[in-house]
Amino acid sequence: MIFEQLPAGGDRNFCYLIGDAERRLGAVVDPGYDTTALEARVRELGLQVMYVFNTHTHHDHIAGNAVFLRQGAKLAAYKEARVNPEVKLDHGDELFVGRVPIKVLFTPGHYLDAICLLVAGRKLITGDTLFVGCIGGTGFQGSSAEKQFHSLFEILLKLDDAVEVYPGHDYGPTPSSTIGHERRHNPFLQRTNFEDFLWLKAHWEEYKAAHGIP
Repeated sequence: MIFEQLPAGGDRNFCYLIGDAERRLGAVVDPGYDTTALEARVRELGLQVMYVFNTHTHHDHIAGNAVFLRQGAKLAAYKEARVNPEVKLDHGDELFVGRVPIKVLFTPGHYLDAICLLVAGRKLITGDTLFVGCIGGTGFQGSSAEKQFHSLFEILLKLDDAVEVYPGHDYGPTPSSTIGHERRHNPFLQRTNFEDFLWLKAHWEEYKAAHGIP
């Protein structure tokens, strides 16, 4: 299996390349403002890109879609996403890139069309739902702290601790993590009471300062 995390420009955005090396089939996830590294790896590996996945439709995660769509890839996103995807995804759906399975988890909160992608049962691309040591913001149109709380605690934290976490931005102390590490160390995931969770969202900057978090 091919699984690579690559820079995508913007605000420390990550994009991802998934592939079946034997069959030379691939998929890209969240191509951003800068697709240089992603395009180069696709060429180097000789992959035919089957799908462009968007974890959500904020512009920094969809800006590079057209680069791959005009080469024949199909756009795959949540079924109600504003990008009008050709492949309309819903919670529990599973697509294959060659023999590599990709399971869809619907995780609204940061945005109303947010999904996470569980690759081969062990690598979770979380978009802006979950970061290393933090979570995605809410408080703007299309977001919901209540839905985010549900997505985190009732969907993502139901996964095995060994599942690897690959976020949409390089905001944490490391570029990736695990569900178990985040369960134990992410301050937001310690707040199992919704009111406490909301308090931390409202006071995150002062919390970081008090606890020496960059």
